[in-house]
Amino acid sequence: MFKPPPECPVFEPSWEEFADPFAFINKIRPIAEKTGICKVRPPPDWQPPFACDVDRLHFTPRIQRLNELEAQTRVKLNFLDQIAKFWELQGCTLKIPHVERKILDLYQLNKLVADEGGFDVVCKDRRWTKIATTMGFAPGKAVGSHLRAHYERIIYPYNLFQSGANLLVFVNCDKMSCLDVFVWLFHPQFVQNPSLSENDNDKEYKPHDLVQRQNTQVPPSDTSTPARRAKRMKAEAGAGGEMCESRPNLRRRMGSFVAKAEPGELLPVDLYVCLVCGSGSDEDKLLLCDGCDDSYHTFCLIPPLHDVPKGDWRCPKCLAQECSKPQEAFGFEQARRDYSLKAFGEMADSFKSDYFNMPVHMVPTELVEKEFWRLVGTIEEDVTVEYGADIASKEFGSGFPIKGGKFKVAPHDEKYLSCGWNLNNMAMMDPSVLTHVTADICGMTLPWLYVGMCFSSFCWHIEDHWSYSINYLHWGEPKTWYGAPGFAAEQLEAVMKKLAPELFESQPDLLHQLVTIMNPNTLMAHGVPIYRTNQCAGEFVITFPRAYHSGFNQGFNFAEAVNFCTVDWMPLGRQCVDHYRLLHRYCVFSHDEMICNMAAKAEKLNMVLASAVHKDMVLMVSEEKDLRDHILVQCELFEYDLLQDDERQCVKCRTTCYLSALTCPCRPGEQVCLHHAHHLCSCSISKYTYRFTLDDLFPMMNAVKQRAESYDEWASRVTEVLEAKLDKKHLSMFHSLIEESDKMSFPDNDLLRHLKLVTQDAERCSSVAQQLLKGKRQTRYRTSGGKSQNQLTVEELRSFVRQLYNLPCSLTQAPLLKEMLNRIEDFQQHSEKVLSDDVSGNLVGEIQSLLDESSEFDVCLPEVPRLRERLELARWLAAVRQAEDSATSPRGLSLDGMRQLIDHGVGLTPHPSTERAMARLQELLTLSEQWEEKAQMLLRARPSESVEFLSATLKEVEAIPTYLPNCLLLQDSVNRAKDWLKEAEGVQAGRRVPVLDTLSEMVLRGRAIPVQLDPLERLEALVSEVQAWKESAAKTFLLKNSSFTLLEVLCPRCEVGSSLKRKMKKTKGDAVPCGKKRTGRLDSLSDVEKALSDSKDSASAMVTLGEVRLKELESLASVRAANESKLLPSADCGALKVCVCQKPPMGAMRQCELCRDAFHRVCVGGPVDALDVEPWLCQSCHRSSKPPLDKILPLLASLQRIRVRLPEGDALRYMIERTVSWQRRARELMTSYDLSSTSQEHKGSSLPQKRCGTDSSLSAELEELMVEGLLLQVSLPETEQLYSLLLNGPPLTSIKYFSCLICCLRKRDAVISAEKKAKRRIEKEGLGLDTEVRERGISKRKKQRMSKEKRRERKAASVSASPSYLSDLSPSDDSEEDMILCPAESCLQPAGDEVYWVQCDCCNQWFHMVCVGVSAKMAAEEDYMCVTCSKQNMGQHRK
Repeated sequence: MFKPPPECPVFEPSWEEFADPFAFINKIRPIAEKTGICKVRPPPDWQPPFACDVDRLHFTPRIQRLNELEAQTRVKLNFLDQIAKFWELQGCTLKIPHVERKILDLYQLNKLVADEGGFDVVCKDRRWTKIATTMGFAPGKAVGSHLRAHYERIIYPYNLFQSGANLLVFVNCDKMSCLDVFVWLFHPQFVQNPSLSENDNDKEYKPHDLVQRQNTQVPPSDTSTPARRAKRMKAEAGAGGEMCESRPNLRRRMGSFVAKAEPGELLPVDLYVCLVCGSGSDEDKLLLCDGCDDSYHTFCLIPPLHDVPKGDWRCPKCLAQECSKPQEAFGFEQARRDYSLKAFGEMADSFKSDYFNMPVHMVPTELVEKEFWRLVGTIEEDVTVEYGADIASKEFGSGFPIKGGKFKVAPHDEKYLSCGWNLNNMAMMDPSVLTHVTADICGMTLPWLYVGMCFSSFCWHIEDHWSYSINYLHWGEPKTWYGAPGFAAEQLEAVMKKLAPELFESQPDLLHQLVTIMNPNTLMAHGVPIYRTNQCAGEFVITFPRAYHSGFNQGFNFAEAVNFCTVDWMPLGRQCVDHYRLLHRYCVFSHDEMICNMAAKAEKLNMVLASAVHKDMVLMVSEEKDLRDHILVQCELFEYDLLQDDERQCVKCRTTCYLSALTCPCRPGEQVCLHHAHHLCSCSISKYTYRFTLDDLFPMMNAVKQRAESYDEWASRVTEVLEAKLDKKHLSMFHSLIEESDKMSFPDNDLLRHLKLVTQDAERCSSVAQQLLKGKRQTRYRTSGGKSQNQLTVEELRSFVRQLYNLPCSLTQAPLLKEMLNRIEDFQQHSEKVLSDDVSGNLVGEIQSLLDESSEFDVCLPEVPRLRERLELARWLAAVRQAEDSATSPRGLSLDGMRQLIDHGVGLTPHPSTERAMARLQELLTLSEQWEEKAQMLLRARPSESVEFLSATLKEVEAIPTYLPNCLLLQDSVNRAKDWLKEAEGVQAGRRVPVLDTLSEMVLRGRAIPVQLDPLERLEALVSEVQAWKESAAKTFLLKNSSFTLLEVLCPRCEVGSSLKRKMKKTKGDAVPCGKKRTGRLDSLSDVEKALSDSKDSASAMVTLGEVRLKELESLASVRAANESKLLPSADCGALKVCVCQKPPMGAMRQCELCRDAFHRVCVGGPVDALDVEPWLCQSCHRSSKPPLDKILPLLASLQRIRVRLPEGDALRYMIERTVSWQRRARELMTSYDLSSTSQEHKGSSLPQKRCGTDSSLSAELEELMVEGLLLQVSLPETEQLYSLLLNGPPLTSIKYFSCLICCLRKRDAVISAEKKAKRRIEKEGLGLDTEVRERGISKRKKQRMSKEKRRERKAASVSASPSYLSDLSPSDDSEEDMILCPAESCLQPAGDEVYWVQCDCCNQWFHMVCVGVSAKMAAEEDYMCVTCSKQNMGQHRK
C-alpha cells in the first residue's frame, strides 16, 4: 500500500512580497531548498487570462506505458521479455505459473537463486525452503519443491543458454562419434525437460517487444486507443523468408513429411542430417531450424527436447545470434495521431471516467495517487496513457499574454504583460543570469507547454544545468509532484543504480532521459528524503537547483514551465558542467560564454553579481591556464560564439567549447576540449584554437574584481570575525555586519548565510542560557509531573557550556552557566551518597530536600528518577507499617487497603524490604480472601447452615486482624437468627393467639436471614393457611369486580353516604399534616384495621367494633335525615341534585331503602315495570353478596381452628354475633304483630305497593330494626318479612314530595318557555328575518347539538310508555295522569317496552314522536314546535 510522503512547504505571499518574484524566491530559499520543491499560491486576485491559441494548438503526444516507467518493474519486464523470446524461438509459449494463488515472480526467483550460488548449489544445500520464505511464502507447505520445479522448467534452460552450455555440442563435434555425443548429451548435468507444460491456472505472458505487436497498425478511424507497447528491441522481419520459399513445404519434424519421389530424384529430406551427430537417422526426432535450415536431433540438443515444439523453432546458433542483439535505449514513442486540445481533453476525460467508473471531478486525488503507484509496480496490468509534453510555446503561443502577441489583452489585464510571474518574463529578467545567454533556449528561456491526462507522468530528473524551474498550472485537474532536496541528488542516483543496475549498464545517463521513475516509498526506505504536493489550477511549483523531481497528472490539465538561474546558482552551474563532462552529456548553453559575456559588461553589474562572476572567473581562468600550459601546438584565434552549439561540441565529452579547443586536419569539422586533448587523433600537427588569450581574460577578471571590492572588504571582515579564536567580538558586532550587508545589498551567498546562521545560533544559545539561569523554561515536570523531553542532560549542559565558549562571539551567560554546572555536579555527588545507603525512614526528609533542590535546575538529572523511586519506596514502607498498626482498630486492615498497597508495591523498584513486606501482605490477603469467600459461600448456601455450625466457624475468624465484610455480615446474620429463634419460641409457647401481621412480619424477617431456622417452615404454613382462609372468605362475601375489600364488607362502616361523598371525605381526611400522628379516633377503615391489629385479644377487638357500629348507626341516621330533607316539598326543585350523576330529578326514579337517596332509574338500571318484592339498595349500600348464615359459620369455625388473629376474623366474629342478636330481636318484634293477617291483606292486593317510608301505625322500633337488618351483610329471611310488613300503606311524605316535585318541574318549564319566547321575539325584531321565512313560521334553530349523555337523559326523562315515577309513587294523582296522555289530534297510542316522547319548546306539552312525525335525530338536534303553537305564531305574524 502506497504511503504518501510528507508535504513540501506551501507559501502564500502578500501582494507586497508577490511584487518581486526573485526577492520572494530568495527569501523562501533557506526553507524550500531543504525539500527541493515548494508550492506558491498567488494572491486570490491574481488571475491572468489564458492566452494560448487553442484552435492552432495541435500536438502529437508521447505514449507512456505505466509499468514500463518504474525502474524495478522495467527490469522485471526486460527479464520476462528475454525469457519469453527465448522460449518463443524454441517453439514454446511462456506461461507464468501461480504459486499459492499468486503469480510467481520469476525475476526475484532467478535473482535469489543466483545470489545463493546457482541452481546446483541451491539443490545441493537444499535451500529452496529458504528461498520460498524470502519470497514471502508461508513455511511448511512444500512451496520450495514447487519453486524448484518451476525454476528447472522455465529459468534453468535459459541460464544454460546464457552461459553457452548449449553451444558446447558444436565443439569438436567432428571428432566425436554419434554414440559418444549421445552419451555425453544425456549426462545428468544436461538431462532436463525444457518443454513448458501447460497449466490452465498459469497466465500466458505476452512479451512487450514482439515484432507482431510492434508492426501492428492502428486504423485511421481509431482515434481513442493508442498503441499498447513501445519497441524496445529491434525486430528482424522476414528472417529466413527466402529460404522458406525455396525449400519444400517441410514440417519441422522431418519424419512426418511424405513425398512421392521421382525415379532417380534425390528427396530434399535426404539432404538433412543432424549437425551434432552427423546422422540422418531417426527422422521423427529430426528438427529443422526456422532460421538457418540446419537440422538437429531432439536428443542431440542441450538440454534435449522430449517433445516437438508446436511453434517456430530456432537452433542454438540462431538463438544465440537473435538474443545477443543489443537492446535499443528505452524511450517514449510518439503517438500516431495528432490531437487538438479539445480532442485530447475528450479522450482524457473519457479515459478517467471509464477507468474509475465515476465523473472525473468526483475521483479523490488520494485514490488516483494510490492507483498510479499500484499500476507502475505491477507486471500483470498494462495501462497506456498519452502525455502532451515539451510543446514549444513559441509556435503556438504561451498560456500567459505577451507583448506583441496575437492575443488581445483587456485593459484590466495589461498588468500581466509585464508581471514578473509571467513565465515569458521570468527567465529573462535582470536577476536571472540567463539574460546573458545570447541564444533563445526552448524549454529553458522560452516556456514549454504540457497537456496532461490521468496517470500521464514526468519521471525523475533534474533541470538542465541544475537550474531552477517554475511550473504554473493554468487550468484543469491537479498535478501531483514529488521532490528530493539537492543535497540528496547523489544519494537518489546511488539508490536507483543499486536497485536497477541493469538499466544503468545499458544507459549510464538514464536519469537524464526523463523515462524512469521509482516509487517514493522505495526511495524513502533507503534513506532518500522525499516530499510531495498537489498543484492545483492557479498555483506555482518551484524546483531548486539539482533537486530531483517527478510526478503525474490527476487528469486533463494544461501547464507551462520555464527555467531561471539566480546568482546563488552560479557555483552549482560550474559544477554541473564538470558533471556533464564526466557523463559525456551535452550542455544546453556554454557556461564559460555566459561568464565572459557578464564580465565584458562589468560596469553594468551590481556588486552581488560582480562578486559571483569574479569568483567564477577566478576558477575558470585558473583552470584554463593550467590546461593551456600543457598544450604545445600552434595557436589560432577563433570566434566560437559565431558557431552553433552543436558545431563546437567536444567529440569526446560533448561539452560546448568556447575558450579553447583542439582541431586536426585529419578530422575536419571535429574538435575536442583541452581536457581531452589526446582523444582527437594521433597526429602531431593538431592546431589549438582559442577565443580569448589569457591577457584578454585577466583584465576582464580585474574589472569584475574592482566592481566587487566593497563586498570583498566586507567579506574579509566577516571572515576575520568568524575565525577569531582569542579576541572574540560581542554579539552586537555580528548584528552590525548583517545590517551592513542589508544596507549595501550584498549577495545572499554562503558567507552571509553562515554569518546569519552563526548569529542565530548565538542568539538561541543566549536565550537558552538565560532560561536555564532563571529557571523560567516551561517543562512537563512542573506542569504534569514529568521532565520535558527537550530538557538538556548534564552531559548536554557540559557540551552546551563548551559550545558557548566555542562560539565566534562572547556571551555574558557563559560563566554563570559554568557556575550552575558546578552546583549540579555537587548535587549529583550528594545524591549518589544517599542512593548508596540502605532504605530508611530517616532519609525521607533528606531525599525530599534533594528533590526540591533539583527543581531549581532546568536540566534532566538521571539521579532524580532514582530519588523519586527511593522516596516512593520509603513512603510505601511507612504506609505498610501504618496499616499493620491499624489492624488493632475496630475495622482493622481492609482488603481493598491491602490490595492497594500490594498494587502500589508491585510498581516499586525491587528491594529486599519491599519484598518482605509484600510477602506478609500477600499471605494475609490470601487468608482473608479465603475466609471472605467461605463466608460468602455460607451466606449463599442453600440449604442454609445451622446457627451452631456458623457460630463455631466464626470463632476461627476472630484471630485474623483484618476487616472482613462478609464475615461480619455472617456474624450479624447469626445474631439475628438467634434473636428470631427466641421470638419464634415465645410465639409458639405463648398463651396469646398471634396476630397475622406479627406472624407475617416474622416470616419475612426469617426468610431474609441466611441461617437455617426450623420454626420458619411451620410459621410459613400457618401464614399460608390464613391467606387461604382470607381468599375463601372473599369469595363468599365479595361481589364480582367489587371495589370493596373483605375488611370493608365485614366491618361496620365508619362512613355512610354516596361514593362521591365518601371519596371527598376520605380525601380530606387523608390530608394529615406532616409530622403529626393520627389520633385514636376511628374515622376511617385504616384506623379500624390498625386498632384491631393492635388489640391484645378478641374481647378488646369486639369492643372496638362495637364503637364502630355505633358510629355507623349515627352516620346512617344523619345521612337518611339529610336525604329525606331533600325530598320535602319546600325544597328548591330547580337546584336539587340527586343520583350518582348529580343532576335534578326527572323521569323514572328509585329510592335506596337504606340511605334514602333518590336515583334515576336510567343511571342505576333495573326493569321499568318490575315489581320490587325486596328492598332496593344503591351501589354504596349494596356492598356484598350477603351469603346466608349457614355459609358463614363454617368460616368462623375454620378460623378458630387456625388459632391466628386477623382483623377480618374479628370482624367476621362480630358480624355473626351482631346478626344473631338482630335475628333474635326481629323475631321477638314480629311475634307481637299478627303476621298472618298481614299476609292475607298483602295477598288480596292486586299490586304490591313499593315502600318509600314507614306507616304511621308502625313503631319506630320496627323502622330501626329494618335499617340495621339492611346493614348486615348476611341474607336472613327476617329481612324480607320485615320489608313485607313495612309495605302496608304508602308514606305521606313521599307522596307530597313527588307532587311538589312535579309542580316545580312544570313551573320551571313554563319559565324556561317564556324566556325562550321572549328571546325569539327579540331576535326576530332585532335581526329582521326574511319575510318569506317568517310567513312559514319556522323559528330559528338556536339549540346546539346535544351530546349523547343529554340525549339519553332527555329520552329517559321524556319518553316512556308509562312513566315509572307515577306508577311507583302516586298512581292516583290526576295531574300526573294527564302527563301520560298524548295531546296529538290523532294519537296512534303506541305500545311496547319503550315509547319515545318529544316536548314542544313553546307549550311544553309531551307528544309521541311517532304521532307527530319526529325522528330521534331531529328531537335531539333541533327545536320542536307543535302544530297548535305554529298556527298561533303565524296568526300573530299576520296581525
